[in-house]
Amino acid sequence: MEHKIVGTTMPVLELTLQPGEQVFAESGELSWISMAIQLRTSTSAGGQTGGFMAVLGRAVAGSTIFMTEYTAAGGVGLVAFAAKLPGQVMELAITPEKSYAIHRHGFMCANVGVQLGVAFSQRLGAGIFGGAGLRMQRVSGQGTAFIEMHGEVITYDLQPGNTLRVHPGHVAMYEESVQFNVTTMPGIKNALFGGDGLFLATVTGPGRVWLQSMSLSHLAHAIAGYLPNPSGEGSLIGGLLRGN
Repeated sequence: MEHKIVGTTMPVLELTLQPGEQVFAESGELSWISMAIQLRTSTSAGGQTGGFMAVLGRAVAGSTIFMTEYTAAGGVGLVAFAAKLPGQVMELAITPEKSYAIHRHGFMCANVGVQLGVAFSQRLGAGIFGGAGLRMQRVSGQGTAFIEMHGEVITYDLQPGNTLRVHPGHVAMYEESVQFNVTTMPGIKNALFGGDGLFLATVTGPGRVWLQSMSLSHLAHAIAGYLPNPSGEGSLIGGLLRGN
């Protein structure tokens, strides 16, 4: 399998598959393929194992229940996946000794041998009460995965015991040697009136952490005022249409 990342702000991942080679992705991720590519969609596509509980875990982590497998048949095939938001696409080597937790919109695709599941927090309440930003996917197994991160990416190598407190949406990925947890926003006024939510993610070394400058929640908040509601009122677009 050969890959090429095309573009800058909104990159596209192009994969060239030799006959018989396969990659898999979540349902709905495909951008375009050549005629030599065959598709197969199921809960176990891409060699995913673990039965019903594994499927449930993927759903909890924010993944799709069904996965789609892309196989080059009868010739060399092309598969392309486009980034959903401005950012970067990163190639990631997965080994039995090296697995990662990634944000719930981060998995782009991988070759057969990589397993996609849920990354469990040290505390049960992290994913339940902390919001979507605190539900992480786990990539493990053996192979190559491609991860999408939004905005600019900042990397920290945390020493043992070193902790960063991060807005949940900015946690892009971390090595599984890193402890991931959730804490409440310090100070009752900060929590209620600060506008940053009730929870912060905490990442504690040893290990590497990747943070992304763009979060989906912040992006949604930034453009919410420009989106029309059904009545056309209460938004900038609605006001322009009415001549205000």
